[in-house]
Amino acid sequence: MIVTDNLTKKFGDNLAVDRLSLTVDEGEVFGFLGPNGAGKTTTVRMLTSLIGPTFGTAIVNGFQIGKQDYDIRRTVGILTETPGMYDNLSAEYNLQIYATLYEVQDVSGQVEKYLRMLGLWERRKDEVGSFSKGMRQKLAIARALLHEPRILFLDEPTAGLDPEASRLVRDFISELRKQGRTIFLCTHNLDEADRLCDRICVFKTHLLVVDSPANLRAQLFGRKVVFHLREANDFLALTIQALPYIQQARVIDNKLVISLDDPELYNPEIIRLLVQNGANVQFVGELRHSLEDVYLQLVKNK
Repeated sequence: MIVTDNLTKKFGDNLAVDRLSLTVDEGEVFGFLGPNGAGKTTTVRMLTSLIGPTFGTAIVNGFQIGKQDYDIRRTVGILTETPGMYDNLSAEYNLQIYATLYEVQDVSGQVEKYLRMLGLWERRKDEVGSFSKGMRQKLAIARALLHEPRILFLDEPTAGLDPEASRLVRDFISELRKQGRTIFLCTHNLDEADRLCDRICVFKTHLLVVDSPANLRAQLFGRKVVFHLREANDFLALTIQALPYIQQARVIDNKLVISLDDPELYNPEIIRLLVQNGANVQFVGELRHSLEDVYLQLVKNK
């Protein structure tokens, strides 16, 4: 759906994007993460054919940037971080204008569909200038979807929104994924990326890493399972440590913290062994590092 090959952009002597090569699969929610000034917005602008690369190339929805720019702009949707609207016009009229520009066949039907879907139908006649930031953001999402694009580029879609509006936008993104849309998501909200994205790319002018959040956690920090016991002791830790697949077992208070690669496979055996040795297992949980921990570790080390 999106394939880049050494995609590079310079502004004078400033290297904004350095030889980016990646693939985004159809129907995937792909998180594009990086600090301010990393080149994320520049990358989105290249992939949506708003600016051209210095060198390198990309294929978006089967079209090549620089050669089929009209087709790319016609078949993708984009939500910028600060979307502009005609403040003196109604929400309905704003969308009608953009639907016409996108050559939507059923303008009124599509406008009504997305205003209702995003909870704005009752305010359709109101001037956009009277809308809250959350309402404007939802209207901008509606605008990006009017022509039913298969690929949607979202730049900070929940930035500055209250928790209720943020949740509505996240739920909407999840619904779009169920419909098979490909979503390229730029965000600083790492909890949001963790919940929504199939894979993430950590980017700082050049690509640092691409993988699923779970795989990145495992690669950087390993997997740790916490066995909460009525009473833990060093004998239990030594007994578990002797198993060939255990990397480490240690006691913290009345918890036995075990490092291993495949908890789903080995947890039942560990529980049986603990019980055989007199342990009272109260409950078991995995110690999870946040995506923020992963992100900061990667950005700090590169």
